[in-house]
Amino acid sequence: MSSTHTTHSGAWWSIAWRSLWRDARAGELRLLMVSVALGVAALSSVSFLADRMNAGLQRDAGQLLGGDAVVVSDTPTPAHIVTYARAMGLKGVTTLSFPTMARADQAQGGESRLVALKAVETGYPLRGQLKVSASLAQAQAALVQGAATGSGGGARADVVIATDIPAPGEVWVELGVLEALGLNIQDRLMLGNSSLRISRVLMQEPDRGAGFMSFAPRVLMNSTDLAATALVQPASRVTWRYAVVGPAAVVQRFNDWATLESKKPEVRGVRVESLEAGRPEMRQTLDRAGKFLNLVALLAALLSAVAVALSARAFAARHLDDCAMLRVLGLSQKRIALAYSLEFVWVGSVASLLGLALGYGVHLLFVQLLAGLVDTALPGASVWPVVYGLGTGLTLLLAFGLPPVLQLASVPALRVMRRDVGQLKATTLSVWALGLLGFGVLLVAVSRDVKLGLMVVGGFAGAVLVFAGMAWLAVWLLRRTVREGTAPPWLMLATRQISARPVYAMVQVSALAVGLLALALLVLLRTDLVSSWRNATPADAPNRFVINIQPTQADEFLQTLRDAGVRQFDWYPMVRGRLVAINQQGVVPEHYKDERAQRLVDREFNLSYSSRAPTHNTIVAGAWVPEEANAMSVEEGIAKTLGLKLGDVLRFDMAGVLHEARITSIRRVDWTSMRANFFVMYPVSRMADVPLTYIAAFRAPPPALLPDRSHSASFDNQLVRRFPNVTNVDMGATLNQVQQVLGQVVQAVEFLFLFTLAAGLVVLFAAVTATREERAREYAVLRALGASNHLLARVQRAELAGVGALAGFLAACVAMALGWGLARYTFEFNWNPSPWVPLIGAATGALLALAAGWWGLRDVLRRPVVQTLRQAAV
Repeated sequence: MSSTHTTHSGAWWSIAWRSLWRDARAGELRLLMVSVALGVAALSSVSFLADRMNAGLQRDAGQLLGGDAVVVSDTPTPAHIVTYARAMGLKGVTTLSFPTMARADQAQGGESRLVALKAVETGYPLRGQLKVSASLAQAQAALVQGAATGSGGGARADVVIATDIPAPGEVWVELGVLEALGLNIQDRLMLGNSSLRISRVLMQEPDRGAGFMSFAPRVLMNSTDLAATALVQPASRVTWRYAVVGPAAVVQRFNDWATLESKKPEVRGVRVESLEAGRPEMRQTLDRAGKFLNLVALLAALLSAVAVALSARAFAARHLDDCAMLRVLGLSQKRIALAYSLEFVWVGSVASLLGLALGYGVHLLFVQLLAGLVDTALPGASVWPVVYGLGTGLTLLLAFGLPPVLQLASVPALRVMRRDVGQLKATTLSVWALGLLGFGVLLVAVSRDVKLGLMVVGGFAGAVLVFAGMAWLAVWLLRRTVREGTAPPWLMLATRQISARPVYAMVQVSALAVGLLALALLVLLRTDLVSSWRNATPADAPNRFVINIQPTQADEFLQTLRDAGVRQFDWYPMVRGRLVAINQQGVVPEHYKDERAQRLVDREFNLSYSSRAPTHNTIVAGAWVPEEANAMSVEEGIAKTLGLKLGDVLRFDMAGVLHEARITSIRRVDWTSMRANFFVMYPVSRMADVPLTYIAAFRAPPPALLPDRSHSASFDNQLVRRFPNVTNVDMGATLNQVQQVLGQVVQAVEFLFLFTLAAGLVVLFAAVTATREERAREYAVLRALGASNHLLARVQRAELAGVGALAGFLAACVAMALGWGLARYTFEFNWNPSPWVPLIGAATGALLALAAGWWGLRDVLRRPVVQTLRQAAV
């Protein structure tokens, strides 16, 4: 008894191994392994990158924060928070940062540059290190060496760790400031009303953000010098950061208390950052890149699932006769099932390991393509991407490949004599639903973005139902419109080929459409969405924004613009105000579930007023009535976010002055217009008793048109010299910087496109060749009855072109709908796809199906008729 059991037990292990070896040598598993490896490689490459980046952020959290916990506010840190931290024995320092204009004096050329100014006090930094260089040449050499070694410029001996902060009257500046202004160590740097000596080159700042893209080069100054610059005005946008360090338990208690304190209604504009939260603005830089990469990876994985299902069914169909013979030889259904299950586990493991190796190599390329966004040396990956990769590969095979293969166990022995019995049946709905559910959950988890994962997985699941329904309708219409005697013979035979197997026609159209859907979606996203972002700026849009213009400077500033030939410009007053009540009810962030609404309520708004409605805004509700008292106009998006409507009464606190008004109009604002825009505006020409500054938006005149052409300085430099307190933002440079970042992201995405393209082509090949043997038998019969190879070739081309055109048309239509949803709700683009997309999709689908058919079915008509008929069912 024991011996018999051992023999049978060893039999299925042996059968599994021999079957694996035979199928691998014969190429039976090639399509399966390629499908699994592509899906695993696409997902794991993104997973490896995200895992290492998150680990790097966690590793550098203390340096990103500049302390163990940080209280951030848009006004001076509340005194009771500072007092509480000191009472707990925590050590703290305060820093102030804001963008402003730095300039060289006339002796050095008078150039100006937008910089990020940070004022620090003794004790800074609490965490991390300040690295500086005492020589411009040494700093440049250090950066060159750092770029080559990945050390960020801090590996040389001439780059030292600072043990203090800039002395009063001195500043430390980054290399970009010196190069832009043509300055050197010991030269004077003009900041507002002050002239400060440059004493060192700032090489590394601990709480800057771990080497991610910065908006402007940094200037570090002693906080005792800030008042003399006169840069901080009542309406200036300054960020105060109060960082603390201490024992972990004490810091945690302070963090919990400060978090609760920041949520009180009377404490506004305050938030707490901790090691766990990190610096959210640092993560936002790569957020869009992550979404693009996740989208492409998800599409590749979904296509791999379709390819696995199709190729596994074809694999099972080719093994029906083998399993019938095994049944004749006495092998039980259980052992046949175990043998093939083990074979698939081995195949899945090998393919997953290959995919993991490929994915790891691809993620290393991503790090190179994103150079500049990811400058720091990332730590090694954890085990989770490997677990995800193996889980994805095994799920692909077991959920989509194993169900049709397990049917081999139930093949009757009678099939050895009658090949018309024991055919594969359609997989039950419950089995498919279970596999789809498990795979969908895995994809959503791996995507690291629930909204994106649900939209892609749910969109594809819905698309399959649409494709199947439309394919059935197309077969039904084809059967009734193409009649004998009214159509050429090749079209009649093609129609019969499709209508004879309506269920498989639905499967084939659906599979082709899913593959084309992914390709169409990626092409549309790449060409339309990315291009719309890059080309969002109108040709004549303002490229300069000047803020912090004081009321006493207004007339002189406007005259300066006119003298320079600037005739078109936006000119608006800016008032900072905080929303404190809606319809007499106090407003706090906790009243809203939406995160954006919470942020809006918790911060100060830039408000403005004008008796005339902005020409670049559209009134979509209500009416703008000039000089209407106690009235206001609200931007459409913020009204939706905060649940505002016409007639609501809003109360703003404007530096201690409470102002209440009713919403009388709602405006639609095009934020890509590069014009001066505001969330809230009052339709009046004057507001008394509120502190204000002015903002100007204009297109800078070229040097040749300036009245003072003998002066080498640009108009920007002249403007800043005349008004040293203003901040002049060169949006052209900023947009170029953003587009450079986007270009790097697009390079990484386009490289990952190759996986999706390969997976899509595998789906097309699998869908077209899945009925190769059936086609061979049918064509053999027709050839035996006198049909020529030329006629059958036309029949095959007509069938493939028709199925491909239908699949391409449906895929393009669904891609437009799904792309619109992703553009609106995930990537936040304005997208208007071309109406020609469905026709282009139909033509592309027909061409790809014909190409796949030529490659996969080219031997069908070459087989001898006798050989094919001998193998046919009797």
